[in-house]
Amino acid sequence: MKALGILETNFIFPHINGNLRITVEFVVMENLSRNHFILGNDYLIIYGIDLHNNKDIYFTIEDNNSQKFSFLPFKRQITVSKVAPVNLELERFKSEQLKEAEISLHLTDNRENELFALLYDHREAFASDKEPLGEIIGHEAYIILNIERTHPPLLRRPAYPESPKSREALEIHIKELLDLGVITNVGHNEEVEITTPVIVKWHNTKSRMVGEFRALNTYTVPDRYPIPKIQIALTQISQAVYIATMDSLKEFHQNVVAPRARKYLRIIVHYGVYEYLRMTFGIKNVPSHFQRMMNGIFPEELSEGWLIIYIDNIIVCSKTWEEHMYRLSKVLTKIQSYNMKVSLKKFHFVFKEPKALGHVVSGLSLGINKNKVAAVLLKPIPQTKK
Repeated sequence: MKALGILETNFIFPHINGNLRITVEFVVMENLSRNHFILGNDYLIIYGIDLHNNKDIYFTIEDNNSQKFSFLPFKRQITVSKVAPVNLELERFKSEQLKEAEISLHLTDNRENELFALLYDHREAFASDKEPLGEIIGHEAYIILNIERTHPPLLRRPAYPESPKSREALEIHIKELLDLGVITNVGHNEEVEITTPVIVKWHNTKSRMVGEFRALNTYTVPDRYPIPKIQIALTQISQAVYIATMDSLKEFHQNVVAPRARKYLRIIVHYGVYEYLRMTFGIKNVPSHFQRMMNGIFPEELSEGWLIIYIDNIIVCSKTWEEHMYRLSKVLTKIQSYNMKVSLKKFHFVFKEPKALGHVVSGLSLGINKNKVAAVLLKPIPQTKK
């Protein structure tokens, strides 16, 4: 049955203490008989009405079944407003994925709907349960060593000993990376010249796996590509009225490692050797590679001065709403075309005072994000010169 619209009408119910006058909103359904109507249970409970829909349609009041009331005719010119079609996929996207994003509460309904529609149209740019990780097209990562074979023993190290708790955590991390396609097993018949041990770092009850790549970094030819200065970027942001910030999800894991470089990215644990298929944290030159890649993807936008990229941080700045929607669409379109994924958890839309690059930014000032320096602020004030 199809909904045609919504109308508001009045009903008069006879009552022993006087007539009841009720104003009710109805949803008009296609092909529904004009002799029937739908009344919510809340109305029935409030007014003590019991409907009877046998051969004759009547109602009783307050358990008095002996006195039957018929509905009084009510004539009124009724205009049925057309119901806007509902996009169920858009509604699902809003309820399931967009709940992770942080969106300004000061948007009008029209602007909020416009933003939701834009984000839905570019939903392939966002990580999801089905596609948690992107695979950036055309930007393979390379590692070049400044030594020839045979490699020194420092580059071939055994696994570190771990506590039972850390071993269990390590096995979980390895399985997650295998499931994501970030690493793969190294076969027993493959030549293994370089192995890097890993350690498990704990923060409260959470753990993370970290490769001990310092030896590999020592022999890696450095990439001198410049990283932008944060202060210059913050000055650009402070001049904007509308700002959207986003982060590339697991940024370095979205970079495919060139096949010939994978042999350098082999990690060893207590039960095997694994090889990185995607770039990982802790590798020399990775920030430079990522910055060069992002600058190459967005050269026009960067030259126009309204887009700021600091490694994996993407910031869109605008002075008008229309300009902001156009620019946001343009950036998300490029992200999609390169098969990159951004995180909705770190997506902040149209904030006039966003938290970006460790600072709180507004059109009037720049301030430090206190959450980033809480540990320093909570330190006791020194009482002696030492």
